[in-house]
Amino acid sequence: MNRVSTAGNYSTVLANLTAAQARQIEAGGQVSSQKKADDLKGYARNAETLTAMRSLQTRVDGFISQTTLLKDKLTVQDTALNQVTDAVQKARQAMADALASGRGDTLMQEMGNAFSDVVEGLNTKHNGQYLFSGGQVNTLPTTASGLASLTAAPSIASLFQNGTYVTSNRLDEATTIQTGFLADQIGTPAFNAFQAVEAFEQGGTGNFGGTLTQAQRTFLEGQLASFDTVHDNLLIVAGQNGLYQNRTEDADRDLTNRQSSLAAMVGDLTDVDMAEAVSRLQQAQISVQAAAQVFMSLQGASLLNVLQP
Repeated sequence: MNRVSTAGNYSTVLANLTAAQARQIEAGGQVSSQKKADDLKGYARNAETLTAMRSLQTRVDGFISQTTLLKDKLTVQDTALNQVTDAVQKARQAMADALASGRGDTLMQEMGNAFSDVVEGLNTKHNGQYLFSGGQVNTLPTTASGLASLTAAPSIASLFQNGTYVTSNRLDEATTIQTGFLADQIGTPAFNAFQAVEAFEQGGTGNFGGTLTQAQRTFLEGQLASFDTVHDNLLIVAGQNGLYQNRTEDADRDLTNRQSSLAAMVGDLTDVDMAEAVSRLQQAQISVQAAAQVFMSLQGASLLNVLQP
């Protein structure tokens, strides 16, 4: 025979009310956060797997940030390399135009402008650092200031101050590619070509100030081939940079896909079934209301009233 008492009834109802409130709080938290729990304890046996997956997510996010920065750098690098390449072509065209017209009135001015573009391209900065200085990112890659500096310097090599370190970047856990170029490797052939023209201009048969002499025509005709070679080699360098851009884009797409896959896998472990959570919240709310109603009813009732004869 079970004993019935007012205190026992209160205890039972309070226990039911407390349990219903706990279920309501849990379901309400899941509905508001859309997560099954707010800490690893709430995921029980999946906690270790979840920790490993989130660690992998962090690494992938880091690689994506690196490739984003690298894409920006390679874009600026592409612009700089194309500027140098176009400047050499512009100088070549100036000589061809002089040969076609038979006059060199503006030839050296155009050559000077083209050379200035070459120097500007080699001294390009990205995020405050020189692109083509190797490891010496705060050192001006070339100190050449104009055509005259090519013949005034003790050597072409003395006009370059870049280091020898070639930049490499890690795209993911298994892939590292070389992405940098050095100013002296890019610019030396171009500097030599421009130097030859400047030296001829300063010589006894130079002075392209009017109608071209036969000696001047012969010289310029020979220089066309030299500038063509320099231009073609610069196109190869720009093409290499384009390959680096393509590889970086491919790596970025792969990493983004991995990021999405990992997010989905983590979501399978952490995301709550919203329809189920809303249903449990509603059931918990009803249970709380019912338990509260019973509790209120007990406040006005007593077993003494029931046991009176």
